[in-house]
Amino acid sequence: MKIYVGNLPWSVGDAELNELFAEFGTVESAAVVMDRDTGRSRGFGFVEMAGNEAQQAMAKLNGHTVDSRELRVNEAQSKQRR
Repeated sequence: MKIYVGNLPWSVGDAELNELFAEFGTVESAAVVMDRDTGRSRGFGFVEMAGNEAQQAMAKLNGHTVDSRELRVNEAQSKQRR
């Protein structure tokens, strides 16, 4: 299951995102989306985990505070075609 993680602090990278979710099970992938022009975090990312573990992680981490920012965590939606 692919999980959207929003309102990430600028200081959080792929490794920190992985570590945050690893507490709930095996993380298949964790990536913070970077701005292609500046190379800086865009403040959101995606994590992939198995279904049961993903549900538990979403329930526990939605609203969790990291560096004074409240995370928004939910199931990722498919990208709309343009």
